[in-house]
Amino acid sequence: MTANSLPIFSTLDPQAMAKECEDLLAESRRQVAVVVADERSPDWSNLMAPLEEIDDKIGRFWAPMSHLHSVLSGDAWREAYSACLPLLTAYNSEMGQNRPLFERVQAFAESDAFGRLNGPRQQAVRNMLRDFTLSGVALEGDKASRFSEIQQRLSELSTGFSNNVLDATDGWEKLISDAADLAGVPATVLDNLRESAQAKGLDGYRLSLDIPTYLPIMQYADNRELREEMYTAYATRASAQGPQAGKWDNGPLMVEISQLRQEMAQLLGFEHYSEYSLASKMAESSQQVIDFLEELAAASKPVAAKEFAELAAFAAEQGVAELKAWDVAYFSEKLKEASFTLSQEALRPYFPVEKVMSGLFKITGQLFDIEISALNDADFWHKDAQCYRISRNGEVLAHFYLDLYARNNKRGGAWMANARGRRLLDDGSVQQPVAFLVCNFSPPTSERPSLLTHNEVTTLFHEFGHGLHHMLTQIDCLSVAGISGVAWDAVELPSQFLENWCWEKSVIPDISAHYQSGEPLPEDMLDKMLAAKNFQSGMQMLRQIEFSLFDFKLHMQSGIRDEADIDSVINAVRDQVAVFQPPAFNRFQNSFSHIFAGGYAAGYYSYKWAEVLSADAFSLFEEKGVMNVEVGKKFRTEILERGGSEAADVLFKNFRGRAPANDALLRHSGIAISKGA
Repeated sequence: MTANSLPIFSTLDPQAMAKECEDLLAESRRQVAVVVADERSPDWSNLMAPLEEIDDKIGRFWAPMSHLHSVLSGDAWREAYSACLPLLTAYNSEMGQNRPLFERVQAFAESDAFGRLNGPRQQAVRNMLRDFTLSGVALEGDKASRFSEIQQRLSELSTGFSNNVLDATDGWEKLISDAADLAGVPATVLDNLRESAQAKGLDGYRLSLDIPTYLPIMQYADNRELREEMYTAYATRASAQGPQAGKWDNGPLMVEISQLRQEMAQLLGFEHYSEYSLASKMAESSQQVIDFLEELAAASKPVAAKEFAELAAFAAEQGVAELKAWDVAYFSEKLKEASFTLSQEALRPYFPVEKVMSGLFKITGQLFDIEISALNDADFWHKDAQCYRISRNGEVLAHFYLDLYARNNKRGGAWMANARGRRLLDDGSVQQPVAFLVCNFSPPTSERPSLLTHNEVTTLFHEFGHGLHHMLTQIDCLSVAGISGVAWDAVELPSQFLENWCWEKSVIPDISAHYQSGEPLPEDMLDKMLAAKNFQSGMQMLRQIEFSLFDFKLHMQSGIRDEADIDSVINAVRDQVAVFQPPAFNRFQNSFSHIFAGGYAAGYYSYKWAEVLSADAFSLFEEKGVMNVEVGKKFRTEILERGGSEAADVLFKNFRGRAPANDALLRHSGIAISKGA
């Protein structure tokens, strides 16, 4: 296989992975020892280049395996992943505390040779020194051992947390035999529920907690008892509450994760984990993050309070005197339909996935001067998977895989993952980046293609924005190419930025066509959709701020003793910012995988932080034209192609000509009018 060969997924054997991982890491340790023992003055060729190659080999082993664990999470891949993860964690901890290696990198950073490096390579060296510090390289004796133990245990706990959420989601189902019990649910959803039952050899309609099922039930089912039942099951997943109480309980894991993160941060001299987290982010202090979120909350809360009062009054008119948590999505959809005579389900027939994809490729092709074409001879892990190549002027730049549909044993949500990074090879050629793009949309049925809501269209654009950031990089240094090395609170910039085109009247015809007639989205429906864009935007803003403040304040705590302490943090945040309190049994935090099993610990605020950047960046297109190729080229060259090679605030200023401001985000959300209220 060559450096640019694509993975052969059908040849990957989960039973062999643990042994392959052991052998790979043993060889990596041997090669690192050779680098450390080199008596020559350190330079890029004898220090950083071999380390980059070692990291690349490990990444190319781990990426497809980690991916298959997420999209084919049966026992075999789960066992393989669980066997390899501690090996990799131990290796990374060992390398992070390798004092001789650190000293060699530090000597290089202080040498004349460092000054002759180009900017990206200098940034790679600086990042490596920072990461050594954050990995405990300065720790000695018992403290160093304890730090490694904590990293190992946190790795195990995060995997356990994720597995519990997946098992709790897959572990609940309900079969409904009488369609009358599903009155109000759109026919397209009923088709999926019927085929889900048939796939298990059952008659009727099979309900589950995956998002393509759960959300439509909450939005459209007239059966209030059914909505309450599903809400209760969903909001208590992986907890000691609800119908699966204690079966896959993440409560003890959350407590231990919180305690260990705090201990780890203090070992390194940080006051708390949030402060540790900010060491590699744009934000400069914990107080700056809190102030940022509270300023957005202050601007949004009056709007949100008014929105909720309108919703409660509307529900009362329909005979529901007291709005419950399982009523909010239902009556919100009803109010939206009454206000704009439009629903997400009414839009669905106009957004067949193939049309959305072709429009997405056309828009990004024009803006960023790329061509996207299907690669039909690639090897896949599932019949739904697809592969594409990205080219410019006949030169292949990158590849990406798509896996768009929800199914059993597939992790929920949507994400982009790094399958392979870009780097300069010894022979002077370039290793091309590869990305995984994964969603959980309703699959096609025997009678129709997969049809997306407009919300799902924005999700697809969002993940493709991440993918472009990774794939269009022109940086040849692995650790700062694409999404690598990008400050976590800036990594959402390209993804949220690309969502804006889903709302542009001039480009909607490119991504919409009725799956039967081929007609584009009618202008009256388009006008209603655009008018409804900021429906309940204040409530949506506060919801994200609630999650962000809970995450950040939780990781500022030094005395988490039990699950009640975690509950008290989220309850205090809700008292501060929420306009509606969920029921006492709600355990959202027990399935908050972003912060307990993902990379967003003390970093969930990044979504709002980066949304400020993305809205402000898009405002230049609003000024110059949303399909302006010159502005598109500037965004590509100053943001997408630069990866993590420079500080995110520098790259933003290079593109926008100034520092970012909140105004565009508030204006896009229809909230600017309340600022300072």
